[in-house]
Amino acid sequence: MKKSRICLRKVLKTSQKTVKLGVDFDGLGWYNNKERKESRVAYEKGGRAVEIIKEDVFRKQLKKGLTGGYLFFGDEDYLKTHALRAAREAICPDPTFALFNDVRLDALDYTSSALMDALMPPPMMGEQKIVSVTGLSLSSMRSSEIDDLCEVLSTLSDYDYNVLILCVPAGEMEEGTAKKPSSVLQKLAKYLTPVSFDSISGARLAAWVGKHFAAHGVTAAPDVCSYLIEYSGKAMYTLSFETEKLSYYVLQNGRTVVTREDVKNVSIGAIEADAFALTNAILDGRSAEALAALSVMKFRRIDPIIVLSEVSRTLCDLLSVKTLQEQGMPQGEIARALKMNEYKARLYANGASSKPRERLARALTLCADADLALKLSPQGYMAIENLICGL
Repeated sequence: MKKSRICLRKVLKTSQKTVKLGVDFDGLGWYNNKERKESRVAYEKGGRAVEIIKEDVFRKQLKKGLTGGYLFFGDEDYLKTHALRAAREAICPDPTFALFNDVRLDALDYTSSALMDALMPPPMMGEQKIVSVTGLSLSSMRSSEIDDLCEVLSTLSDYDYNVLILCVPAGEMEEGTAKKPSSVLQKLAKYLTPVSFDSISGARLAAWVGKHFAAHGVTAAPDVCSYLIEYSGKAMYTLSFETEKLSYYVLQNGRTVVTREDVKNVSIGAIEADAFALTNAILDGRSAEALAALSVMKFRRIDPIIVLSEVSRTLCDLLSVKTLQEQGMPQGEIARALKMNEYKARLYANGASSKPRERLARALTLCADADLALKLSPQGYMAIENLICGL
């Protein structure tokens, strides 16, 4: 397969300038008319510069018109998803031609040959088409598979009517450091423009939460928005779900203002939500999903002792709910008896109803064994992995 020559633009220094932003990634206008610094980060190795742009620079390029290929990576998958959606809408606004001009591959569909087949056909009734690959774990790919991918990417200039976006989930690519970027990043940067999607926090994230509440027809004071972030975590997908849930709860109760008490009564804490997902996967025998949920906790660097304690607490709560269900107690009374908020009680009731008491008790015993093993020797996450595989 013919390889085209790619000349990397020289980056002499990090450039920063203030620009007006007008592209709205999530439909809520939280970027509109805001000023912030447009930034580029140069990674250098062996005399060659690898330029990584931030998502604000990508938005500016999107407004002017995209060309070539892009590598989406970084911690915030929510922003990647909305950036990809914005690119699709810009390049293929007419759904009539989406079959031809909006070609989508996911990790299950992907092979280097499938990507080549997607790039070759010209667009239908337009000048450009967009090809996207999502969910690909570059860290799990062999070196030869990365080379096959790069061989396909080297042909992008031969099919310059394509805009290619390779969207890598958080934690699925070794990024390296500013002084020493990973070999994968260096290879891909020869053919794709790397775009880093970093997590947002502080006032910017609180303002985003406020915009989401407003979109659902309710309001929340800045301190309430900050409290929700503190309570449920910084993950934007989680916050999007929680703002929607809180909005419906408040409106159903004849109000339009979200309070701290609403957050306490309706929302679920960040670690607790992760622990519930992990525990359910363990109990259902879905080992792959349980290990995936555990990998999220690893990525967030949650202490394995805390993870195990949350799983133990979740199992105890599920067993308590199961006991009260077997006694014929209604869900509302279960919530009051166990001092749970309504949403959590409903969630746990649904989870407990489908699980035999014996399995819950067995899981709790294994959890105690894992806790002992963790305290007697520095096994770290291995003790939890043994728990997942042992039930």
